[in-house]
Amino acid sequence: MQLHDVWFVLIAFLWTGYFFLEGFDFGIGVLTKLLARDRQEKRVLINTIGPVWDGNEVWLISAAGATFAAFPEWYATLFSGFYLPMLLILICLILRGVAFEYRVKRPEERWQRNWEHTIFWTSLLPAVLWGVIFGNIVFGVKIDAHKEYVGSLLDLLNPYALLGGLVTLTLFTFHGAVFASLKTVGDIRERARRMAAVLGPIAAVMAVGFLGWTQADKGDSTSLVAMIVAVVALVAALGANRLGREGWAFAFSGLTVVAVVTMLFLTLFPNVMPSTLNESWNLTVSNAASSPYTLKIMTWGAGFAAPLVMLYQGWTYWVFRKRIGTQHIAEAH
Repeated sequence: MQLHDVWFVLIAFLWTGYFFLEGFDFGIGVLTKLLARDRQEKRVLINTIGPVWDGNEVWLISAAGATFAAFPEWYATLFSGFYLPMLLILICLILRGVAFEYRVKRPEERWQRNWEHTIFWTSLLPAVLWGVIFGNIVFGVKIDAHKEYVGSLLDLLNPYALLGGLVTLTLFTFHGAVFASLKTVGDIRERARRMAAVLGPIAAVMAVGFLGWTQADKGDSTSLVAMIVAVVALVAALGANRLGREGWAFAFSGLTVVAVVTMLFLTLFPNVMPSTLNESWNLTVSNAASSPYTLKIMTWGAGFAAPLVMLYQGWTYWVFRKRIGTQHIAEAH
């Protein structure tokens, strides 16, 4: 295996970790409208991710930075061709962070309500847009002989990519409902379990359609294994949720996310962005990669830094592992 193959795997790992963690993060944001009945319950849901949401986004920064350094041609084509959806995601992530911090800075009802609306929409929109973006990456886009995207914004809104957006939205929201049941106590915990029982079958139908389409169009035996793992894990998550085994339900819902992202990268390799105009114009792990020397230096740096970051983030989750409920929320002044 050459270094550019290694870095494709590492970038796939970073994106997988991001969607696993930010998936339930976005799901909690969406559930502040769907699950919470009052402001106190919204505070409970937000507090379940309060200590970790910003750490989850480190995975996105790492994935984008690794792509820029290891595959500059991929980075340039992706971030220029997908400029508008990427910009919208960036704006959402900025506003989402501001909403978490500023929501309780003033006691006025309108002030807090507006920031709560912001949390909902800036969680829902990225959850959809990431599915649309990765759907286009896997399906292929209009790339010319100069490795430039020559399509339009409407070209990105094709049926396959839009279905991918619905898959990520429903799957992340289900993942968030399972996480909410794992991290809360009392009535909200029971309602989170019931919400997960409703969202799970919807996510399963969407995922089976999307993954089946992917397998039929670009899949092989390895991607088929990943697809089977994703479907079985989702069914297992629903079963564990029904039995009240929140820990197992969360593990299996997370495995579903991991298997789905893994399948997408398996069907993509050795390409990083296929061209729908001419297969010889595909961006691949070889023609889009940096020099071997650059990749070698990056490998040494990543081998030292990545384990430290993962250990620190794991420690953060361990420290804030306890459940919370409305009884733990102080009365607003």
